[in-house]
Amino acid sequence: MIPGDFQPKRPTPKQLVKLGILGVFGLGAFAGVVVALTFVLTAWLGRPVIFGSTEFREGPNQPIAFPHETHVKKLGMDCTFCHRNVEKEAAASVPATGLCMTCHSEVGDGLEGIEKMRDLYEDGRSIHWVRVHRVPDHVHFVHEAHIRYFSEAEGVETSQVCQKCHGEVSEMEKVRQVENLKMGDCVDCHKKNAAPTDCTTCHY
Repeated sequence: MIPGDFQPKRPTPKQLVKLGILGVFGLGAFAGVVVALTFVLTAWLGRPVIFGSTEFREGPNQPIAFPHETHVKKLGMDCTFCHRNVEKEAAASVPATGLCMTCHSEVGDGLEGIEKMRDLYEDGRSIHWVRVHRVPDHVHFVHEAHIRYFSEAEGVETSQVCQKCHGEVSEMEKVRQVENLKMGDCVDCHKKNAAPTDCTTCHY
């Protein structure tokens, strides 16, 4: 062979297909790494951007607009009237449609949200409220313990304890998450109140 006469072989169509597939998988893996790093970094520093910062700032739309200001400020209803398990169980729970109908079987004629709720109740269906406050699945947060501690330590009503994490819900047009609810926030609060900081306190 004369030097300079070497000509590289052109890839076959089959080889081009393989290269294309490898390229797609490579780009997918790279995108996955970027998304994972974004999630980890933002989760460490604040609320993960992947979960949507708009809903975090403004609160999600609910299937029925529930005016907390009307029920809490104007009617004087306490948090525990609807969230009945908060003083005795881990989860605060949301009210069943039947509880809402205690009042709204008679009150609220002509209001779109009330009529929708009545239709759901008559059909035996529940209101699928959109969850606002969430901690990771590996975190066990017990409402009862926190309500009991702060109520006794500070001599306040349950609704005032709720505000520590949930903010002034009675003034929100749409309920939104006001605290990051990150591990550092919880640890700082536990230290401040001489509560246990052992991992098994919340992770079990």
